[in-house]
Amino acid sequence: MNVFLGITGASGAPYAARLLSALAGSGCEVGVCISDAGVQVCAAELYGDMSLPREEVTARLTDGLDGVTPVGLRDYTTQYASGSAKVDAYVVCPCSMSTAASIAAGAMANLVHRAASVALKEERKLVLVPRETPLSAIHLENLLRLRRAGATIVFAAPGFYHAPETIADLVDFVVGRCLDQLGIDRTLVSRWGQE
Repeated sequence: MNVFLGITGASGAPYAARLLSALAGSGCEVGVCISDAGVQVCAAELYGDMSLPREEVTARLTDGLDGVTPVGLRDYTTQYASGSAKVDAYVVCPCSMSTAASIAAGAMANLVHRAASVALKEERKLVLVPRETPLSAIHLENLLRLRRAGATIVFAAPGFYHAPETIADLVDFVVGRCLDQLGIDRTLVSRWGQE
């Protein structure tokens, strides 16, 4: 499976890192593109140093993951910018409200926006993982517009019925729900009714 993963500037970098690892571990070919704010959030939340440069953050995030290719934020020559390319699914995790607004408006200021727009126009799987609270009426209207256009909205809101013991367990819950939407088998957390 060929998957585009856009990482934007909402808090929630651990979700992105775990999802990237799970996709690679499932044998997916993954193109990962990080927005400018996404680089800062990853640097702060994953590595404790907001001053890390893009190259360092990208290298740390993708190190040791087979099938993962970093893609430039403004590289429109990549397969993820075109509807004629064979891409199976697109995920934006975490998805900032700015990114959601840009996608909902059809604005394409970077490759994350363009890839999401391609997913919608080609009627391919697009999963958006917002992590924001509280939500304004503008946020809700944008998310509803995206849902109506065909996107799947998977809020970064973990459940607790799987008896989480660590933060990683909570992260795995949300990542597992993303993998479910992509049709990828997973065993990250037990499902409802399972031991």
